[in-house]
Amino acid sequence: MTLPTDLDNDAGALRAAMVKGLAAAGAGRPANPAWLVAAGNVPRHVFVPGFYLPADEPDGQGLTVWEPVTSKLDYGRWLAASYSDTTLITQFDGEETDWERPAVRHGGAPTSSSTLPSLVLRMWSDADVSEGHTILEIGTGTGYSTALACERLGSSHVTSVEVDPVRLRGAADALYGCGYTPSLARADGVYGYWPEAWFDRIVAACSFRSVPLALLRQTRPGGKVLLPLSGWLYGNARVLLTVAGDGTAEGALLPGTISFMPARTHTAPAYGNPADWAAGLQGAPRSARHAPDRITAGTEDAFHLRFLAQSAVPDAQMVTTDGVVHLIDSVSGSAATLTPDGGDWSVREGGPVKLWSRIERFVDAFDAAGRPGPQTYTLRVDGDGQRLLHPGLPQLRLPVG
Repeated sequence: MTLPTDLDNDAGALRAAMVKGLAAAGAGRPANPAWLVAAGNVPRHVFVPGFYLPADEPDGQGLTVWEPVTSKLDYGRWLAASYSDTTLITQFDGEETDWERPAVRHGGAPTSSSTLPSLVLRMWSDADVSEGHTILEIGTGTGYSTALACERLGSSHVTSVEVDPVRLRGAADALYGCGYTPSLARADGVYGYWPEAWFDRIVAACSFRSVPLALLRQTRPGGKVLLPLSGWLYGNARVLLTVAGDGTAEGALLPGTISFMPARTHTAPAYGNPADWAAGLQGAPRSARHAPDRITAGTEDAFHLRFLAQSAVPDAQMVTTDGVVHLIDSVSGSAATLTPDGGDWSVREGGPVKLWSRIERFVDAFDAAGRPGPQTYTLRVDGDGQRLLHPGLPQLRLPVG
């Protein structure tokens, strides 16, 4: 362990280096350097007194080994990571860590983090935030992104809500300790925050299955809402909506492969034992027209297609056990399995929704249209629901609620 010599100077040097790297990578967008200036003034280390980093190797069961990092455990590692362009996991499975006596973790689902600075700056830039705007941030988290907004706009223009009371308390301590005084509230971001409405911009740091209508109603006419969208297949997209005077909204999907943790009220339900679902499938298998890696491969094309396919089967979840891919829809009772078959895949389906068949039909249409990218799709929210529109592809609907 390397003991600190001068925390302010050490942090200042690392912060300057981080901002220089972000500028070189274009994180702050050359036409709008104000967010880089804000990043140069906000001490990120204050907002992450403890976090986890992954070890180089998984454990014997293949689980990620998460190592706790604090200034007491390793000052140098803690401070360097605080000013790296890295997402720092601060909570697993909704459970708080005793950072005075943290322990190594094996596996687990991250439920809170300090998002990598380049993405935070990108989110604020994509939302087209300018001086004088009032903003609502959904998901305070550690408070670092909130601090950037306060630094840029002034605390009186910033409202941030967080559903986790312990997370909110820690963020408030850090923010107030740095001299930032935004409006903070414990609230479910699905419903926004009416006491501070209306807002010029609403920006979410968590993802939703569909656009929460309360957020549109709390946005000034002509204002904008930047939302990550995701679902139970873990397909992701982002949309920038402009809200009209009649409360409808429309906007294009944004390019890029970015994912966020889901809002807790939009997380996928437990689905039980995949073997139980597979046992109920009847009838002979057929050959799959598309392999599952069309939507699971680690490519930008597959990432985008996974989101669209998910919109075709919005209540489906996917899990792989012993090489067999299971699709499970706990809402309709439908299920499907894809099993390797001599270099190809065989499919069995059951229930009112033929899950993989529906995905295949959309993939066929997607290929026939030339595999159009995210920015060619428009999300429209009006009296007819929430529809993803493309001139050459079938209309898709986001789930309600």
